Amino acid sequence: MAETGSPAGTHADDPELLAMASEGLIVGYFGYGSLVNRQTLRTKFLGVRRASVTGWRRFWLPRPAPQMALLSVRPEDDCPTEGVVVYDHADHLPAVDEREVGYHRRVVMPDRVRIEDAPPFAVPLFIYEARRETPDAADVGSRFLQSYLDAVLQGFLALYGREGVERFVAETEGFETEIVRDRAQPLYPRSVTLSPAEAEFFDALVATRGVRYVDPA
Repeated sequence: MAETGSPAGTHADDPELLAMASEGLIVGYFGYGSLVNRQTLRTKFLGVRRASVTGWRRFWLPRPAPQMALLSVRPEDDCPTEGVVVYDHADHLPAVDEREVGYHRRVVMPDRVRIEDAPPFAVPLFIYEARRETPDAADVGSRFLQSYLDAVLQGFLALYGREGVERFVAETEGFETEIVRDRAQPLYPRSVTLSPAEAEFFDALVATRGVRYVDPA
């Protein structure tokens, strides 16, 4: 797994991307969690770019037990958040909505996003935000899966290098909680395999945030 965060590593554009965009058949969505890891993408996407948005804060979204916390974002003025823009078929959007059940799909205005090596076209861009009826950032703290975190951090390592992973852990609210140690037998349905070096790096970094490990029930 490359750790340089090379932007070239995000490019694998479908040859029909430009033609489909000109016909209005493309949408983009901003990924800030597991979507950053290409191994978790289940639809045949058309292109991926490193990107950042301004106006949202990433945090661990608590959910009622026995559900695990997931990453989400909430509005916060002038807050930058790194991730990716995924270009996809417009008719895949319902499948993405289904994957992101429990979230609101919000429009990202062009002046709120920076896309690295952006293609020469404009498409509708969305971000999935925590529903307002869920607990706010002051209530973060429910446990989450180690296998889910592994997928997220591996994606950030590939695209942003070690410093990008360090920023992710430092800037994301709600790490001061419990992690279900399920790496050996992953409960996350889109789990990934880590190298020993990745696992050691992630565990040491997360430990700085005061997490506590618990075994699966």
